[in-house]
Amino acid sequence: MATEAAPQRERLSRNVYVVSLVSFFQDTASEILYPVLPFFVTGVLGAPPAVLGLIEGLADGTASVMKAASGRLADLRHRRPLVAGGYGISALGKALLALAGAWPMVLAARFTDRVGKGLRGPPRDAIIADETTPTNRGRAFGFHRAADTAGAVVGPLIGLALYELVGQEFGPLLWIAVIPATISVALVFLVRERPHPGLSHRRAWSLDGLPRRYWRLIAVVGLFALVNFPDTLLLLRATDLGYDFAGVVALYVLYNLAYAVLSYPAGVVSDRRSRRVVFAAGLAVFAVAYLGFGLADSSAWLWLLFPLYGGYTALTDGVSRAWVADLAPPDNRGTALGIHAAVTGIGLLVAGVWAGLAWGGNGRVPLLVSGAATAGIAIVIFASRSRLEPVGPATAH
Repeated sequence: MATEAAPQRERLSRNVYVVSLVSFFQDTASEILYPVLPFFVTGVLGAPPAVLGLIEGLADGTASVMKAASGRLADLRHRRPLVAGGYGISALGKALLALAGAWPMVLAARFTDRVGKGLRGPPRDAIIADETTPTNRGRAFGFHRAADTAGAVVGPLIGLALYELVGQEFGPLLWIAVIPATISVALVFLVRERPHPGLSHRRAWSLDGLPRRYWRLIAVVGLFALVNFPDTLLLLRATDLGYDFAGVVALYVLYNLAYAVLSYPAGVVSDRRSRRVVFAAGLAVFAVAYLGFGLADSSAWLWLLFPLYGGYTALTDGVSRAWVADLAPPDNRGTALGIHAAVTGIGLLVAGVWAGLAWGGNGRVPLLVSGAATAGIAIVIFASRSRLEPVGPATAH
C-alpha cells in the first residue's frame, strides 16, 4: 500500500493533460475501426460470430500478457520510451488491418495492435499515478478516461461520415484510422520524463511488496473479467435486433458519450467517498445492462441500454486503476497496474471465447448468465469493506 503523504494538488499536472491528449488521438483511430469490425469480419470476410469473439478475445489476451511484462518494466526503466513504442506498434497494427483480405490477417493485425496497447498501458497509467495523490488520483484517471473516450465518440462519427462519402465502402475507413494513430505517437514526446523510485534501486522480480488487500481486489476483478466479454459482441446483438451499420455506430457513439461524460464525475466521487462503492455500483449497472441486452425483444430498448452500459464503464475503468494505485507502494505501481490489466485481459480472452461459442442465434444465453453472475459479484464487493479498502495515511477515503 502506498504510504507517501504528499500534499493535495489542486490542479492536474501537465503530464496528465498530455497523456490524455495522446490517448484521445489513439482512441479516435481505434474507434473509427471498432464498430466496423463486426461487419467487416462477419459480413465482408464471411467469418462466423465465434471467430469474431476469438479474434477480440485473443487480441485482448495478447495485450494482457504484454501488460504484465510492461508493468514490471515501468518500475525499472524510463516510462516514456515504453509508451512511445506501444503507440507506434498500435499504429502499425492499424495499417495491417487496412491490408487484410481474410480473417486470419485481421487476427494478425489485432494481435499487433494489442501488443502495442499492452506495452503502453501500465507505463502510461504509472505516469498518471505518480503525478497524483490519493486525494486527486480518481479525478486524474477520470479525466484521462474521459479524454480517451471522447476519441471513441469522435472516431465512430468520422467513420460513419466517411462510410457515406465513399459509397459505403469499409476499405478507406481502415486507412484513415492510421492518421490519428500516427499523431498520437508524435505527441508522446511532449511528456516530461520524471524520475521514479525504481530507477534508483532496481530490484529482482518480486511480488512481496504488494499487500494482501491488493491481491483480494485482483481476485474480484479477475472473477468479473471471466463474464465480461468483448463489446463487439454487444454490437453484434444490435445487428441481431435489426440495426444496420449506421444504427450500430449511433448506438456505439451513445455508449461512449455516456462513458466520456460520466468518467470524470465518477473519479471525483471516488476521491471523496470510496472507490470500492463506486466500482461496485458500476458492476450493478453492468448487471442490469447485460440482463437488459439479453431480455430485449425490441430494438428500441438499445437506446436505453447502451448509455446505461456506458455508465458502468465510467464507474469502473478509471476508478479501478486509481484503486490499484492507492493499494500499491510507489516503487511497485507499474507492476501492480500491469498485473491488474493482465488479469482483466486474460479474463476477457476467456469470456470472448465462451460467449462467442455460446452465442447461437441471438446471444441471449451468455448475456443473461453474465448479468446474473455480475450481480452476485457486486454484492460481494459491497459487503467487503474492511478487506478491500486502503488503510493508513495514503488513503483519502
